[in-house]
Amino acid sequence: MKLLRKSAIRFVLILLAIEFLDELIFGAREAAWPVIRDDLRLNYFQIGLLLSLPGLISSFIEPLLGLLADLGKRKILILAGGVIYALSLVLTSLSGGFATLLLAFLVAYPASGAFVSLSQAALMDSDPAEREKNMARWTFAGSVGVVCGPLALGLLTLLGYGWRGTFLVCALLIVPLIVFARRMGGHLTTPPTAESEAGLLSQFREALRVLRQREVLRWLVLLEFSDLVLDVLLGFLALYCVDVAGATPQQAGIAVAVWSGVGLVGDFLLIPLLSKVSGLKYLRLSTLLELILLPAFLLTPDFTAKLVLLGLLGFFNSGWYAILMANLYAALPGRSGTALAVSNITGLIGVALPVTLGWVAQGYNLEVTMWLLLMGPVALLVGLPYKTERRL
Repeated sequence: MKLLRKSAIRFVLILLAIEFLDELIFGAREAAWPVIRDDLRLNYFQIGLLLSLPGLISSFIEPLLGLLADLGKRKILILAGGVIYALSLVLTSLSGGFATLLLAFLVAYPASGAFVSLSQAALMDSDPAEREKNMARWTFAGSVGVVCGPLALGLLTLLGYGWRGTFLVCALLIVPLIVFARRMGGHLTTPPTAESEAGLLSQFREALRVLRQREVLRWLVLLEFSDLVLDVLLGFLALYCVDVAGATPQQAGIAVAVWSGVGLVGDFLLIPLLSKVSGLKYLRLSTLLELILLPAFLLTPDFTAKLVLLGLLGFFNSGWYAILMANLYAALPGRSGTALAVSNITGLIGVALPVTLGWVAQGYNLEVTMWLLLMGPVALLVGLPYKTERRL
């Protein structure tokens, strides 16, 4: 029993390490956008394409990956995804312009879906009774990665490697995770079920049927809108600080670190909080606070005050993804791959948001774009259920 428990703990730690590294890469990339923009001479519209088009293409691929995972292909998909993800990071580090960088991102997004998203599904299946806490742990591991991303970028820049060297180092760090995951391959393999024996076409039909369920649709829509004050806000944050708030690239990096660091504290505190408070109650309260904090952040002219408000914004949206995603998994018990598949199908709508916002920033200005992010908390305020409460 002790050996089995140790094996299970090692498996969970490997999965959390995969999420940590993926978010470290993401955090480094977001902090590096001003430097990447200047180095590759990108405009706002091109940046919007880089933030949205790869996700759009990946949203056609990742649903198939999720359905294949439920057909017993999860292990090979995770391992192959890790290899391709590492290669895409090498290509990113070698990019000489917009076209090369776009190609690297087009490869990286679905590869990350196979390597990281299916690792999340494996974590959800490893202990259904601990689904909500494991989702919170997953989010916390990612938050640690996001915080470490700008720090890693800054350190490697000081050492003379710059943003290109940062992506190359991250590619090398994926390799041991692939090796460890392969050794724990038995935990990655999904057991055969009646659904898995029905075939991919049957799985696809079932996913379309699931998309018509009102409860599933609720969480899918809220996940997409919540991202406006999560990853989308972070994607434009460094550029906003430099181009609108008048900060230096170094100060913009500090802003990203503040956002990520305070969010890290919030994600850590969420784990014990969910044992005492309903996740839905927390979401409602934090949504109201975000509706106050975001306009205050945009209106204040003082950069120090912006940092304080930014920290509060990052703290009170902590746990949004974890709680919403846990509700989606709970709505589809035993079908984690299908949950990922339908979330990527609706993600086709969500990935259009960054390119739309990039177009607005290019045609008008970035400040107007930032005000549009208020649609996120407004959607949550309207869409969250108010009549029933349930523990996951």
